[in-house]
Amino acid sequence: MRFLGFVRSVISYVSFRVFHGPNFCAFRAFRGQTKTGWHFPFVSSTFRGLQTTRPDHYATLGLDRRCTTAQIRAAYRLLVKRHHPDVNPDSPDATERAWELNAAHEILSDLEQRRAYDRELEAEKPKAGPQRSGRIERNLAQDVRLRIEDFLRGTTLEVRVNDPANPHGMEIYPLVVPPDTVPDSRFRIPRSGVFTGGFVAVRLRIQPGARFKPRGSDLRCDLRISAQRATKGGMEMITSATGSPLRVQIPAGIGRGEIVRIPGEGLPKRGERRGDLLVKITYRPEVRVVRAGGRDW
Repeated sequence: MRFLGFVRSVISYVSFRVFHGPNFCAFRAFRGQTKTGWHFPFVSSTFRGLQTTRPDHYATLGLDRRCTTAQIRAAYRLLVKRHHPDVNPDSPDATERAWELNAAHEILSDLEQRRAYDRELEAEKPKAGPQRSGRIERNLAQDVRLRIEDFLRGTTLEVRVNDPANPHGMEIYPLVVPPDTVPDSRFRIPRSGVFTGGFVAVRLRIQPGARFKPRGSDLRCDLRISAQRATKGGMEMITSATGSPLRVQIPAGIGRGEIVRIPGEGLPKRGERRGDLLVKITYRPEVRVVRAGGRDW
């Protein structure tokens, strides 16, 4: 046993002197050629057979890619002494570690080889896609125009959101507009899925109709009557904004353009009462053209 230990020490010492002496030239990575032109085919083929990925020579020396040549040499000298097989006789990986340090120093200490090695590293990097940053906006606001009768009777809508950032496709949310909803009301609908925490703010606006025109919380419409009705007065029937029949009392002798106000038949407003319906009276007075003296033309 003592004899074997002695032989082992002699071999380690000789190998250190041979491979780390002043005439030592480290192997070039993935090649079997040294700077002196010597060739070791058995070593070269062995390294190619065992190497499955490109070694990171910078990591081997504990440096980054911005290091200088002086830093490379200093790190190599320090590490090759620390990991030499003579210093670590019980480590089975000491020899392999020494070879890695030699290969890293050989490549990185030579400017041309280092440039070629850096280009190979850049070529192996996966191409990154466009960088995305920032915070995704989850809130939306949308105006919708409803008919006047929708505010009075109520209606049911669907809010559909087609957001390209949603991997699940279109979002569909129900929106129930109750009867007597005040115009310009806002409904806040919570979003779900990847947009949980956000909302869609829907504001209800009035779409003016052919017969009724909004004026604040009141509605305006025109009522054409005959000249005789305007003279004598009486009752006229119209259709309200909700579609129900509505009586309009015409005062006798009413003038063209005068307004008949019907309370509570307008638009919903804050509070219990609705606005008023303003009915504008129009008619054509009777016009006769006669000869002078009173006889008809």
